[in-house]
Amino acid sequence: QVHLVESGGGLVQPGGSLRLSCAVSGLERFFTLATTAWYFQAPGKERELVAGRIGGARTIYGDSFESRFTFSSDNAKNTVYLQMSSLRPEDTGVYYCKAQYWGHEYWGQGTQVTVSS
Repeated sequence: QVHLVESGGGLVQPGGSLRLSCAVSGLERFFTLATTAWYFQAPGKERELVAGRIGGARTIYGDSFESRFTFSSDNAKNTVYLQMSSLRPEDTGVYYCKAQYWGHEYWGQGTQVTVSS
């Protein structure tokens, strides 16, 4: 069974930084080949792509995030990260981790990020 557990969210001031983590279990054999991604959902809005790694290779970013956020992974730990900097109040919302392999999608429960002074 595949599980994704996000952590690292919290309250941060505008201009600050946070690093989110997503530990993936149950996909160890295929982790380096899986597509993994971070999504963002602001209150009352659709979920949107922040950043992801396609098939374990190419990294892509959503237009609103590319200059400020960085996707990375530690294959030995089966964990993906999202380094967020220059945070803005509009970055407030829930950040979800997704893994996809062989046509199956798996989501974490999300972690709340609040950017406020």
